[in-house]
Amino acid sequence: MLVMQSKGAAGEIIREIRRERGLSQAELARAVGLTRSVVNAYEHGHRQPGVDALARIAESTGMRLRVTPEAIDPIRAGRILEQVLDLAAELPYRKPGKLGYPTTLRDCA
Repeated sequence: MLVMQSKGAAGEIIREIRRERGLSQAELARAVGLTRSVVNAYEHGHRQPGVDALARIAESTGMRLRVTPEAIDPIRAGRILEQVLDLAAELPYRKPGKLGYPTTLRDCA
């Protein structure tokens, strides 16, 4: 299992897995839809892969991915939360439940 506990560890883990699988940087890059230079930048810590890139790398190398909260960039996580809240605000609001908000999907319809 590929466990991402800190942002700095990503490159070392990617390199280790790639080498264990006998892949070149170019081969791994092709398998996950990246360029060799991006894989190289990940491995040397010049860039940090996002969760989506890590998931593609894990899938292409036969690993499972688990990302701990410490590995997530708090600024990016905040932006994602803002997007989720913006989308939630656009949902239709009808028939509030006892707590003043819809309690079932049917209440939102």
